[in-house]
Amino acid sequence: MSETIFADGLIVKKNENAPDFVLCNLSVKVEEFEKFMKANNKNGWVNLSVLMGKSGKPYAKLDTYEPKEETVAQAAQHSDDLPF
Repeated sequence: MSETIFADGLIVKKNENAPDFVLCNLSVKVEEFEKFMKANNKNGWVNLSVLMGKSGKPYAKLDTYEPKEETVAQAAQHSDDLPF
């Protein structure tokens, strides 16, 4: 399991009084989040996961998952097998 890297400058808030279709609110501290994004971007993208902590509060962390090359190649090979 990889180390959790919290998204600097980003706060995830759950409003218990909000309608069910509202998952959460995000607050961005621009300078901190900009530094975080520049430090963690891959090909111009930063992937984040919004999770629920043991405390019951949501938080955002850096998604560091990268598929193995063989998995990508296998997926491309199997796409030829699709019936449509």
